[in-house]
Amino acid sequence: MRRYQAGWPKAHIAKAMGVSRKCVHTWISRFETEGEDGLHDRSSRPHTSPTRVRPSVENQIVAWRKRHRCGPDEIAAKLGICPRTVSRVLNR
Repeated sequence: MRRYQAGWPKAHIAKAMGVSRKCVHTWISRFETEGEDGLHDRSSRPHTSPTRVRPSVENQIVAWRKRHRCGPDEIAAKLGICPRTVSRVLNR
C-alpha cells in the first residue's frame, strides 16, 4: 500500500510485485473499503454451494445404496439423478 499511497501507477506496482494489474486493483479496492483488515488472507472456499444436492435427496441416495447395494448408475436411473451426482454424494 505504501507504493499506492506514494502515487505509483497500478501497472508499475503490479510489475514491481510480479502480479497482475487486476490483483493490485483488488488489493487497493479492499484496502480502501476495509482498511488494513482487507489485506489479510482470505479463504477461497465459496460462501455457498448452490449446486449441492438437497439433504433429502442425499438421504434417498444413501438409503437406496444401503438397501439395494447397487452402483451409482443404477441408483441414478431409479431416482432420476445424474450418475456423477450420485457418485459425489456416496464419496462424501
